[in-house]
Amino acid sequence: MNEKLIGTRTRFWLKLIASPACAGLRHKESISQIVCKHSIFLVMGTVIAFFMLEGCGASSPRFGSREKKSSHTETASNHGPRFASKEAEEETKENDKKPDAKEVERVTSGTRDFRKEKNEALKPLDQSKMMREISKYMGVPYVLGGAGTDGMDCSGYTMTVYKNAIGKLLPRSSTEQSKLGKAVALSELKFGDLIFFNTTGESASHVGIYLGDDLFAHASVSFGVTISSLQSSYYAKRYEIARRIVSD
Repeated sequence: MNEKLIGTRTRFWLKLIASPACAGLRHKESISQIVCKHSIFLVMGTVIAFFMLEGCGASSPRFGSREKKSSHTETASNHGPRFASKEAEEETKENDKKPDAKEVERVTSGTRDFRKEKNEALKPLDQSKMMREISKYMGVPYVLGGAGTDGMDCSGYTMTVYKNAIGKLLPRSSTEQSKLGKAVALSELKFGDLIFFNTTGESASHVGIYLGDDLFAHASVSFGVTISSLQSSYYAKRYEIARRIVSD
């Protein structure tokens, strides 16, 4: 119903109310008087309905701002997956140093000897527990915000391993985890140390658990939970710091 039509009808009813026919019935209690009164209410209701329709229209500023807000939210929520896709592409392209399959098998099966780079602060039993937790999630897909068998991101993985293996509670984000413990030089890395990378343009945006012999376990964007080499071009160029979470 458009504004022109509303205006026409309004003028019609106003003229009807002001007409001699209705005016002559003002002092008589009759059906005609009741009809005239009802006409007034009908006109008022029509005018009110018109303004209500105007307020709910698509051109309403409130409605428009709600649409813009939804659009903004969608853009923000898509930022992570889009960036992850770019990260996966770069990782795959620059992954020029892959761990030996037999070595990975020894690590995941628990038959690998860790004496060379053993962290003396970790008891043998705790180290075995951590290795079992590290291996337990191999192959779990990468899921941003995940921390379970259905999917994990990098900090969710390190957080879960430390919690389940030795009861050590880590913060949820890799940035917060990078502030724990004490700094360790690259040449002094020991089993269980957390190693951090800048993979997104932000410091400590990726984290993994050092295993020894330049190998580390982590939740890779492109491969899920896996074992990678620090000698890979992708990680060598993006390595930042290491932190020893458990120490004497």
